[in-house]
Amino acid sequence: MKDLICNEFQAAVSQCLVRHKSIIDVLTKLQETTCRINRAIAKSVTVCGCLEVNAKKQQIPSNISLHDLSTYMDTHLKGNLCPNCREVLEQELGNHLFYLAALCNLLNLNLYDVFVEENEKLTTLGIYNLS
Repeated sequence: MKDLICNEFQAAVSQCLVRHKSIIDVLTKLQETTCRINRAIAKSVTVCGCLEVNAKKQQIPSNISLHDLSTYMDTHLKGNLCPNCREVLEQELGNHLFYLAALCNLLNLNLYDVFVEENEKLTTLGIYNLS
């Protein structure tokens, strides 16, 4: 079922991608969507205020194991997305997924297979998958 949804999405992208079908167009649109995601998050901090970034140097004990490292790492993020910022960010992430699927289509890759392969690496290597 999960592969069906992913495959349907990838097929729908193939049907809808008309204007920006060149690999150059897709690459630059994918990069643009990354920028728009970054901008949406920044605006949730600087314009809306629903999120706050409180960044500082990570304090990591010298004798900590790799397995326990995540308990000492901070996201530097406080608050939660308001409904409006959530909607904007979901839209931008959707656009990003669209162009990611378009890139897969142009390169004859199956997006679901990419997900499965990455998931297998994560579940096999766990925290040692530091790529």
